[in-house]
Amino acid sequence: MRYPGFLPKNGTIGLVAPSFGASTEPYISRFAYVEGIFRAKGYKLLEGPNVREDKGIGKSNTPEKCAEEFMDFYGRKDTDVLISCGGGETMCEDLTFVDWEKIGRMDPKWFMGYSDNTNFTYLLTTLCDTASIYGPCISGFAMHTPHESLKQAECLLTGENFRDKCIEFRGFPNFELPDGEEEEDPISDLKLNTKKELFFGGSFKKKVPFKGRLLGGCVDCLVTLLGTRFDKTADFLEKYKEDGFIWFLESCDLNPISVRRAFWQMDEAGWFKYVKGFIIGRPLHYGEEAFGIDMHEAVLSMIRKYNVPVIMDADLGHLPPAIPFVTGAMAEVSADDEINIKMIFE
Repeated sequence: MRYPGFLPKNGTIGLVAPSFGASTEPYISRFAYVEGIFRAKGYKLLEGPNVREDKGIGKSNTPEKCAEEFMDFYGRKDTDVLISCGGGETMCEDLTFVDWEKIGRMDPKWFMGYSDNTNFTYLLTTLCDTASIYGPCISGFAMHTPHESLKQAECLLTGENFRDKCIEFRGFPNFELPDGEEEEDPISDLKLNTKKELFFGGSFKKKVPFKGRLLGGCVDCLVTLLGTRFDKTADFLEKYKEDGFIWFLESCDLNPISVRRAFWQMDEAGWFKYVKGFIIGRPLHYGEEAFGIDMHEAVLSMIRKYNVPVIMDADLGHLPPAIPFVTGAMAEVSADDEINIKMIFE
């Protein structure tokens, strides 16, 4: 596994828009605020040509232009790390125009984003043997009082608190559940209005760690990739089978039945071969039921047979805060009343 170099002091952050850009409010205001934050810390910011565009369908520009921007910024010597502007809907269309073999020959570089950005974070790892960060997009940093989860993401980019090839994160006691009220201030802090309670399944035992290589992202995007020519998951699993895998998975638009179908699809495709455990994030459709099953049972009904530890409603996904995950890294995971993740760069 190739691990990129860290963002140096006064280094340059490349901002790209392979999915949504910052062309409308509140994203324009949030983007400007975040630029001020990073510049105040001494970093340089270099915007890609699509960052301010709104010419695409479900993304900033055409698939060709989005792929061109990513390829250019990934290979440029004047960008140290890349952060995506935002999520979106049709980033999968960019993949057709990305030269993944060329990316694999380039020096590795951190790319960070989540949701629709699964299309790049997952393929950088499975096609290019390059670790990536499933973490906040740039607009997510727009807070008056940055949440600890944002500090975790910055630590991954800069290498702060990285010791002996390891960095360790712990989850958070509360999360934000949408209350239906619109924020007047585009620079809003998290409303930590709901107490988190982890849900455990499979063979999970408190404080007993399990270990494997991290793989995953947004299920909505993963099942879109499944079975395409970009799906080399089976080859990746065989290459690292001695390590085993911890799948970290979360969902956005999927209801409980859609989640059940998606997990069936991944299971039947053999993706859970060599699985050592699952970390399932809070779904955007949190608390919903359909046909007599909730989100917990929608997942467990498909993976219970593996009899491995399952941690659900973890700090991952579309209901913040979210721990950033290094796709491709080894990890040691345990939990008491809270989840603990040690990511190991080996």
